[in-house]
Amino acid sequence: MGYYDAWALQRDLHARRVAGAIPDVLLLLEHEPVITLGRGFHPENLLYPRDEYSRRGIEVVETDRGGDVTYHGPGQLVGYPIFDLRERGRDVHRFLRDVEEAIMLTLRGYGVEGERRPPHTGVWVGGQKVCAIGIKVSKWVSLHGFALNVQNDLSPFETIIPCGISGLGVTSLGLLAGSKAGLHDVSVQVEGAFGQVFQLRFTAVDAECLRELDPE
Repeated sequence: MGYYDAWALQRDLHARRVAGAIPDVLLLLEHEPVITLGRGFHPENLLYPRDEYSRRGIEVVETDRGGDVTYHGPGQLVGYPIFDLRERGRDVHRFLRDVEEAIMLTLRGYGVEGERRPPHTGVWVGGQKVCAIGIKVSKWVSLHGFALNVQNDLSPFETIIPCGISGLGVTSLGLLAGSKAGLHDVSVQVEGAFGQVFQLRFTAVDAECLRELDPE
């Protein structure tokens, strides 16, 4: 799904979740190649002129999520939890730690031990980031989310300073766990991990069915 289409879908679901018209939703998808800039973006973390990214077929999009700069592309699992934090203690920091915990639980299922690296947000393995996290909370409902490197090409990360953190690299679950880490299987594992951490039971629906959701 293109980034702008996914962003529009998030905004629609966010408004409906704020109104109590739908339950919590976890979007799981892939993006076409795109570099996103968060509210904490520093221009020096884009290592090339913007027209060079266009030449390489990579969009550059300014967003309203937290964090600095990151890359999304095919083979990477992107997740957007549209969750009501009014029902979770209105604790944004706890929410971020719970998202990290769900990703680390997913990694354990493949024999990979993830870790946190405070004060940074995200999940790391051996000093390399495997999952970036950047959210926004508006009216106590979350938007944006995480990007878990699974089988994606990592070379575009060399054109940026990922998340504005120098001196640390990126890796993928595919490199860490081998070919057994397929995107569909990982998405199923992520769904289960989020269900366990957030005590939710998900029902899978496709994008066309989202507009028919009701609170029950």
